[in-house]
Amino acid sequence: MSVSGFRDQLGLHAEALVLRETRNNLLTSNIANAATPHYKARDIDFGAELARATGSGTLMTTEARHIPVGGPAGTGQALYRDPVSPSLDGNTVEMGVEQMEFAENTLRYQTSLALLNRRISGLMTAIKGE
Repeated sequence: MSVSGFRDQLGLHAEALVLRETRNNLLTSNIANAATPHYKARDIDFGAELARATGSGTLMTTEARHIPVGGPAGTGQALYRDPVSPSLDGNTVEMGVEQMEFAENTLRYQTSLALLNRRISGLMTAIKGE
């Protein structure tokens, strides 16, 4: 099986893991800077980034000379989060929001990892001929 064929077999879950890790790093940075004046909380639009990374966005190539839509996961642009109630020092980190987003993202990371492990186990079984 070629590298691209193997990557196709892992599919969406491999891309999701990379994006979830990127998002966890951003959320961790937000939490760590909760007391830093003028720090702006950042996040990525996970759905849009996953669609871009898998090439399933609204733009599709129809001709071999077109520029491909997808790209490597984890290279998405971090966006600034709009705070519900910004602090007086200009910091936009809201601990409750960040902690909730971090917990949800971590749970989804673990789920993607479990699904990816199951997929790899299935491929290993097929390779061994069991």
